[in-house]
Amino acid sequence: MAEFAIVLPVLALVLFAIFQFGIAFYNYVQITDATRAGARKAAVSRDLSDPAASATAAVRSSASGLDQSNLDVTVSSSFTRGSDVTVATSYPYSISLLGFVIKSGRMTSTTTERVE
Repeated sequence: MAEFAIVLPVLALVLFAIFQFGIAFYNYVQITDATRAGARKAAVSRDLSDPAASATAAVRSSASGLDQSNLDVTVSSSFTRGSDVTVATSYPYSISLLGFVIKSGRMTSTTTERVE
């Protein structure tokens, strides 16, 4: 029984670390998918009046599970046929254990596609 009392805090700390990493990884998958969706929308929207706004809206709607006020989206292209369009997205993350921040920063994702 004494061994369990010694090992339990360590196991609980590892379990909480797995949860925190899982949340950060989920957010990364969300912004990666949203960036891909925005780049695809920008690649096929060159005939719209504002293709950059259309791509930004696609990113934001695809990342609906994230806090939209912290989601930064950048779309860059000349939107001429055959040129590249680049969509970059960043979102803050923080991994904390027992109230102490272990790692924090901004995760980013960038996707480039050719305008059709």
